Amino acid sequence: MDCLLETRALTKGFKGFVAVNGVDLKVRRGEIHALIGPNGAGKTTFFNLLTKFLIPDRGRILYAGADITLEKPAEVARRGIVRSFQLSAVFPHLTVLENVRIALQRALGTHFHFWKPESSLAVLHGRVAELLEAVGLGAFAHSTAVELPYGRKRALEIATTLAMGPTLMLLDEPTQGMGLEDVERVTGLIRQAAAERTVLMVEHNMQVVAKIADTITVLQRGQVIASGRYAEVSRDPRVMEAYMGSADLELQGPRA
Repeated sequence: MDCLLETRALTKGFKGFVAVNGVDLKVRRGEIHALIGPNGAGKTTFFNLLTKFLIPDRGRILYAGADITLEKPAEVARRGIVRSFQLSAVFPHLTVLENVRIALQRALGTHFHFWKPESSLAVLHGRVAELLEAVGLGAFAHSTAVELPYGRKRALEIATTLAMGPTLMLLDEPTQGMGLEDVERVTGLIRQAAAERTVLMVEHNMQVVAKIADTITVLQRGQVIASGRYAEVSRDPRVMEAYMGSADLELQGPRA
């Protein structure tokens, strides 16, 4: 499989503190690639560099062979790089249908045509229904987003992300704060979404990572300390030391 996203010696510091330090990363097309590491390892800063919320001090970002290091956020989004965030990012007082429809309006080019009647958006409802069914929200189309349980809100975020037609989905802590049932649901949605696109995800839940990630890269203090399949990475002494404080402990994988 060819490389869709690559960073070369990517570096970002803040007032003497280097949050991302010379990171080389390759994300292969069609894979689920997990970026893991203890708190403060630089994972979110790395995501912010990819989506141009931050500009690197040094290094390069290549996407589908093009250098996007200095591109603006809107330019990166137009290339098909779409991101979800750690905190719920839906419009709470709009319905589930309206949330997804807003994301689809981008394809119509009418997202700033505020003078048009709502009825002009009815052409999108078929696709909205498909996306909501895909994430298990078909029965919630007319519910207000604020009424949804947390796990369902995260499913709605995945639906709105898919509505934007991403080639690369960047998922920042997609299962954070969820109960077991919601974790299972969202894990299944990520695997389903990855069937047609590439996923790079930051995730703390090692059972989720072990279950669905094709490749895992581990950051510590802004640097890559290991990268590979779960079976290799989970037994790397540097990784066990970073997570557990002892090279005698193994990361916990999926339970039987």
